[in-house]
Amino acid sequence: MTKAAATPGDARPARSRDRARRTSTALRPKRYAGQASRRMGRPGGAVRRRGRRLPPMARDSLLPALLLLHIATTRAPRELPVAVTFTAALALPLVGRRRAPVTVFCAVTAAALVQWLLDVQLPADVALPVALCTVAANSGRRGTLVAAAVVEAGALLACLRWATDGAFPALFVAATAVVVAAAVLGVNTRTTRACLAVLEERAARLEREQDQQARLAVAEERTRITREMHDIVTHNLSVMVALTDAAVHAQHRAPDKATAALLQISRTGRQALTDMRRSLGVLRTDEPDAERHPLPGIAQLEALADQMRAAGLPTHVEVQGGHTHIPATAQLTVYRLVQEALTNTLKHTPAGTPARVRIRCSADSVTVDVTDSGPRPPLPAAARAGHGIAGMRARSAAYGGKVRAGPLPGGGWEVRTRLFLGGEAAHA
Repeated sequence: MTKAAATPGDARPARSRDRARRTSTALRPKRYAGQASRRMGRPGGAVRRRGRRLPPMARDSLLPALLLLHIATTRAPRELPVAVTFTAALALPLVGRRRAPVTVFCAVTAAALVQWLLDVQLPADVALPVALCTVAANSGRRGTLVAAAVVEAGALLACLRWATDGAFPALFVAATAVVVAAAVLGVNTRTTRACLAVLEERAARLEREQDQQARLAVAEERTRITREMHDIVTHNLSVMVALTDAAVHAQHRAPDKATAALLQISRTGRQALTDMRRSLGVLRTDEPDAERHPLPGIAQLEALADQMRAAGLPTHVEVQGGHTHIPATAQLTVYRLVQEALTNTLKHTPAGTPARVRIRCSADSVTVDVTDSGPRPPLPAAARAGHGIAGMRARSAAYGGKVRAGPLPGGGWEVRTRLFLGGEAAHA
């Protein structure tokens, strides 16, 4: 993780900015608390909050209660029984309008029809637009149109019977406006509810997709680290084993060569530890090795060849074309492919078998060709089931390449692939 370096001249302004930021942060809760207390002190805000805390059925009971209270306090005693009966018939079904909107609408409509036949005028007729709004909010287009037509017919009948002389047009227009407003309000409620459901579903789906992408990224990173560790451990252990065998054979006849082999073993072990810390450094945020040790690339192939020569595998490296334009990840892939191929040659061929590495770099691709001239004994089942060739294929496939690994017609072994820097998938 890179750290920004501050000059001495910037120290005081930085401290001043930090102090100002801490001061503003410390003051912010008090200001918000004051705003919250002022909002809590407003009577309207308290009433709205209490209304939101009420259950739906309790809120739906407020209108019937108010209508019944109005009738009980404004009607004469001789009109009270009929008025209370019809008000209850019109308003009380609204309590269950959310659970059974169509049934409630039918009950309110039937009560309004009986009221019209008996020529009784009541403020409780407001229950019809409320029931229509509920039907429109919970039914489709056809149900909304049917319910609106029924209420509009009732409004026409009411205006024909109860409108005074010359007041019919204005009264009918007002009643129609109420019907249209109730239907539109219900449709808007239904549309808003559907939009919110879609947004909630989309948010849940995006959250699931993000979780899946995170899990895929973790799995991919684990696979990458596993592949890196396999290449590092297999290569360096193979070199160290070869150097140890050479030191054992030379310890009596050529002590200087044995000492040189032991020193090379020490250097190889330290390099392996460095590579392991660098590969595992991504798992720790405080690990600076990834910054101090850049990833190996094509420029480090010669050092790899020197290491293989010290282990008893004469290796020649030939790089054609410039490689400075090749991304670091692609160069790391080339390095690991060559490292794995040379490690297999070291393990499966007689000592002293020469190996040749040819790298051809172009503007849009890199060709990797590793050959040796030594015979290969039949591989045991455990070796055939290893991860070396599979890891090379996975690395090459990330750049649209395919690995060809097999014997040459004149003897020896070849590993060949081509990495496409532009991402085009093609045959190597």
